[in-house]
Amino acid sequence: MADTATAPAHGSGEPVPVTEATGISKRYGATVALRDARITVAPGEAHALVGRNGAGKSTLVSVLTGLQAPDTGTLRFSGAPAPAVGDIDAWRSRVACVYQRSTIIPGLTVAENLFLNRQSDGALRPIRWKELHRRAEELLAEYGVDVDAAARAGDLTVEQRQFVEIARALSFGTRFIILDEPTAKLDARGISRLFDKLRALRRQGVAFLFISHHLREVYELCGTVTVYRDAAHILTAPVAELGHRALVEAMTGEPTAGGPARVAVPSGSGTGAGDVLTVEGLTLEDGCRDLSLSVRAGEVLGLAGAAASGNVRVAEAIAGLHRAEAGGITVAGRPVHAGSVPSALAAGVGLVPEDRHLQGLVHHRSVAENATLTVTSQLGPFGTVLPRRSGRFAQRMIEDLDIKTPGAATPVSALSGGNQQKVVVARALATDPRVLVAIRPTNGVDVKSKEFLLDRIRRVADAGKAALIVSDELDDLKACDRVLVMFHGRVVAEFGPGWQDEQVVAAMEGVAGAPCAAATSGSLATDVHGR
Repeated sequence: MADTATAPAHGSGEPVPVTEATGISKRYGATVALRDARITVAPGEAHALVGRNGAGKSTLVSVLTGLQAPDTGTLRFSGAPAPAVGDIDAWRSRVACVYQRSTIIPGLTVAENLFLNRQSDGALRPIRWKELHRRAEELLAEYGVDVDAAARAGDLTVEQRQFVEIARALSFGTRFIILDEPTAKLDARGISRLFDKLRALRRQGVAFLFISHHLREVYELCGTVTVYRDAAHILTAPVAELGHRALVEAMTGEPTAGGPARVAVPSGSGTGAGDVLTVEGLTLEDGCRDLSLSVRAGEVLGLAGAAASGNVRVAEAIAGLHRAEAGGITVAGRPVHAGSVPSALAAGVGLVPEDRHLQGLVHHRSVAENATLTVTSQLGPFGTVLPRRSGRFAQRMIEDLDIKTPGAATPVSALSGGNQQKVVVARALATDPRVLVAIRPTNGVDVKSKEFLLDRIRRVADAGKAALIVSDELDDLKACDRVLVMFHGRVVAEFGPGWQDEQVVAAMEGVAGAPCAAATSGSLATDVHGR
């Protein structure tokens, strides 16, 4: 549990919460987004908010940050009523949110981002650049953020941009920050540094509402957890008193099987008739050197690695997104021209990209349009798209992937994160690919959606095709028949069934003496084919 800072006390002698929401309800037409919801966060507390996609978390955040007014209920900050909706400065002094998608402007310096629209003392006064950088350096030093105030924000790492956003929020005077999936794009080292920073800020009295689908992180960082389900508050409890199974049951409303909660345990044998995907001697700029691997028919292969390992670039190269300096890729014996997406599609590669927001979805378009982008040639003659044919095709995919949407014409931006990800997977499956390449396929989705998506990937392999899951998430990798681990552009370990978490993590982190294939599935050659 965290240290808590001294704060004004209730009549009971307990510190006044930094935020207290009670009886919060919100409707959008016939849709109930929140129903008599509540949450209380104490000073200096790391408080987790968890729940399946569509549970009401995003709506609660929009209420807590003043973006929307609740239909009913009360909201207080440090004992005082919340400001009026629209009073931006007043809200900024009480609460801030660091979103999964950064709000830092890449073309500006760190100092300019920290004091955006506050560069000078008045609207008509010129900016005093030396003074601005001095203020920025003082602010960064106050909160221990090791970033150059003069650096261009676009050159920062994801982790550094998050630290800058936190420092900017604190500069308005708030002591309460909402973190929305802050670890989604960080590797293990980045997560560790972020958590160290959050613990240090908590000792200064800053409170955090931590929203995450990664329950391990909840147990590592937070002292209290609140669960929402079906737009309502389910429970609030000390993390130390709530076991993993009980937490998952609260989130899903369903009892878990005996033993620890797990997702999508592999059911296939991975013993298909031959290799569907073959990568030979692949060399990519900033990716890999002389890398070889293969995936058999009926097999789900995991390609694990931290952010800088090169595993994502390998996956994207298989899908035709990067040119190769050397080596080759074949699918069922058909060469894939590196750097050519049409060649990869024609060979039978389906891709679930890493970031559904930036790479996977056209947000202002419908579910049908997004789901059928790879098969437009099947939707009408001479390059046309017949709406009726498109709608029927999309409806089949909606039913196949259990996409929760009012209809195929609904804008994909209106769906929850888990259902948006299902649309991305639907598009990858629309071509009936021989090889499905899925990069961090369960990133930012809830437990049940994670289970569904991993099972759907397994079904691809069970149909006699092949699947490649590229991830650093252990739950994703546990859905695989074999796991190859990359470190600095090379495969350093191979694991068969039955591996332990610490073994794979050690290999991903490049820890000396990390176990390799000899420990689990036979010898590991310099070029891993897995035959």
